Amino acid sequence: MIDRSVRSFVILGATVVLAVAALGQSAQQGGMLTIAGQPDQAAMLRINGKSYVDIESLARLTHASVRFQGGQTILTLPAVASATTTVTPVAPVKVPQFSSGFLTAEIEALSGMREWRASLVYAIQNNYPVTDSWVSGLRRSANAKLDLAIAAATTGPDQKTLELLRNEFGNMQQESDQFLAMHTKANYIAPDSFDNNALDQKILGCARALAGIAATKEFQDELSCH
Repeated sequence: MIDRSVRSFVILGATVVLAVAALGQSAQQGGMLTIAGQPDQAAMLRINGKSYVDIESLARLTHASVRFQGGQTILTLPAVASATTTVTPVAPVKVPQFSSGFLTAEIEALSGMREWRASLVYAIQNNYPVTDSWVSGLRRSANAKLDLAIAAATTGPDQKTLELLRNEFGNMQQESDQFLAMHTKANYIAPDSFDNNALDQKILGCARALAGIAATKEFQDELSCH
């Protein structure tokens, strides 16, 4: 881009340089002309203390064009963008975020499922009876908190996390039913029944992932929640 001072110099140089051939005085090498911001250079001649540049070289330096019409030499400078050109700002793309209400409800729902599991573990390790009425109370409490999370889910990340939360509830229900069925068949359940239990490991892995989502406020899918 050529500023006004350079433009004035170019116009003056384009006019004066035409007279170089008519001057009878001897010309001397006058160094090189460089325009700020441009990589090219052009040789200058010094005549009577003044500097002159060849018109074609001047056109090359300024990215202008030269044409000859009759007795005229016309130098056309490239268009300069107006400093007052208005640039329309681009609106930033809004990335869906978690709603604060959902994250709070998700933590509550997760704590309800953890309490459900912890009660089961405690009962089995201490040989307490696992009855339907007792398990039903734990399930209803966890389900009520899950319903609050369902009602609070409004954004895309909310809905994705809610799907994992529902799967965690379903896995917890499956594990609870399994131990309830075991107690129905026998009064004794081995205290180490949770050790190397694939379903229980899946529940624990999903719970950690859901807690991580709440802490970082970033959705990350988790295989153990499916």
